[in-house]
Amino acid sequence: MFKKGTKLYSIFNNKCPRCHEGAFFKYKLSFNIKKVSKLHDRCSHCNLKYMMEPSFFFGAMYVNYGLAVALFVAVFIISKLFLGMTILHSFIAIIVVSLLLIPVTLRLSRIIWINIFVSYDKNIEKLKGIKKEN
Repeated sequence: MFKKGTKLYSIFNNKCPRCHEGAFFKYKLSFNIKKVSKLHDRCSHCNLKYMMEPSFFFGAMYVNYGLAVALFVAVFIISKLFLGMTILHSFIAIIVVSLLLIPVTLRLSRIIWINIFVSYDKNIEKLKGIKKEN
């Protein structure tokens, strides 16, 4: 399920969606606002341009919205049903958890968005060898 060659491998390891070798983000997960969403311009391994067109990652906002709604529902169910919190305390829990996980959902939405459009190419090494010879 998380083997190299699957979209989940690229998503959860923050790797290039085409070669699964190069790093997608410049920095590890951080709560520093300036570092959270910084991407490399291109993959260091296969030279895939991450920003395929201007404003490419605007579509990731829709993915982030879906992730946030799923997170809100999960936190509400856990806090209300399993922990027995009141409605007000459940909403406070939702706000706290969502604020803490903003860097995670932001990064996750971007890597999911690019994985929708770019697939793994196991022959990328062969292509790189051909280009170097020419």
